[in-house]
Amino acid sequence: MTGLRNQIKESKLVVFVNFHGLNSVLNRELRSIIKKAGAKYFVAKKTLIKRVFGEFGFTGEIPEMEGEVALVFGKEDIVEPVKILSVFKKNNPQINLLGGVIEGLFTGKEAMIRLATLPSREVLIAQFLNVISAPQRGLVGVLSGAQRDFVSVLSQIKK
Repeated sequence: MTGLRNQIKESKLVVFVNFHGLNSVLNRELRSIIKKAGAKYFVAKKTLIKRVFGEFGFTGEIPEMEGEVALVFGKEDIVEPVKILSVFKKNNPQINLLGGVIEGLFTGKEAMIRLATLPSREVLIAQFLNVISAPQRGLVGVLSGAQRDFVSVLSQIKK
């Protein structure tokens, strides 16, 4: 129980996963993939999970837990563990995302699925920089257009 409390305290993200129907080989494979990403996979009884999460006073409502439940803890990256689960689910439809906790807020299944579709941090930064630099590029295009037009007019006068 203290191990579960410590995992929750140290994590920015907790995902509730229903792994009912997943055989031991696939379960081991999932654990390995999650571990390589720097996250942890933890199986516990639902009553214990509810009791321990109740002690933390997170906002929102704890997601409905059906079937056999495992918790995936993301300590560093919030998006990567959810992406891993989403990719794994494509090949193994036995698992289901039930919801989770993101930095102290309970979220539902839909929020976890949206989180899994987010681009990587690097792509988001590149998109942001592209948006910020767009006005400057537009201004340069407009200013150079006037020069281009002036040269074109002079060329037409010469002819």
